[in-house]
Amino acid sequence: MMDRKTVVRKASGALAFTLVELLVVIAIIAILAAMLLPALSRAKVKAQQVNCLSNGRQLAVSVLMYADDYAETFPPSADYGAPDTLPERIWTAKVLPYAGNMEVFSCPTVPGRAFPLNWAERGVGSIGYTTMTALDPAGVEGFTTATRAGMIAKPVLSPLFGDSASGPTADKYRGFTFDPKNGLPNATDPRLGTPLVSDQDLVKELAALPASALKPLLARHSKRVMLLCADGHAAAYTVKSILAQEAGAALHWRFRQETSAP
Repeated sequence: MMDRKTVVRKASGALAFTLVELLVVIAIIAILAAMLLPALSRAKVKAQQVNCLSNGRQLAVSVLMYADDYAETFPPSADYGAPDTLPERIWTAKVLPYAGNMEVFSCPTVPGRAFPLNWAERGVGSIGYTTMTALDPAGVEGFTTATRAGMIAKPVLSPLFGDSASGPTADKYRGFTFDPKNGLPNATDPRLGTPLVSDQDLVKELAALPASALKPLLARHSKRVMLLCADGHAAAYTVKSILAQEAGAALHWRFRQETSAP
């Protein structure tokens, strides 16, 4: 003999669910979501890292193409001999014809990422180019001569590009570049001296310093910094490995050692 619940379910075509059954289904869905969402989030982060590395590689190739056209001379990160009204005062304008795409000049994880078009907008960059290539006839903000390929003893250890802190130029951000001379020196090998680097925004944390003393790297990819070296290869480094200098990544950040003001 069928009970009342069975009669009700049969009368409705056996499609109805009891409250307990619905709760069980909802619980199963919640468990599956809890298992899948972190994996999807990690996959998204990894995809962004791969995209950023791809952008960096394209920039490195573009700079090497530029150097090949200009007698093995690298484009300066900033040309202080040029008027600040000229876009070519910063490296992005010189390299853009070789890259062919503005999107490769910025990290895909940066909200509202933008192309640093000129001197006034140099803060919005999120992939910085080393100041070891900066050119300044007065020798104040850079070297008095252009950086040539022969000056880099070990290209595989010499970072050209890295994730940089991005923001308004008026707020001391200089995202178009990073400065290896603003961090820790190395008494044994000056080339191993490191830039300012953190997984926090050091432009905000060190806001009392002048903009010229900042220009840090930002470990925005799971606390890793994407770096592109002068041989064209790309890799991700932890802040700890960078700051350990010869006991860690052992990179030649300060590959030019000619005298110039900081």
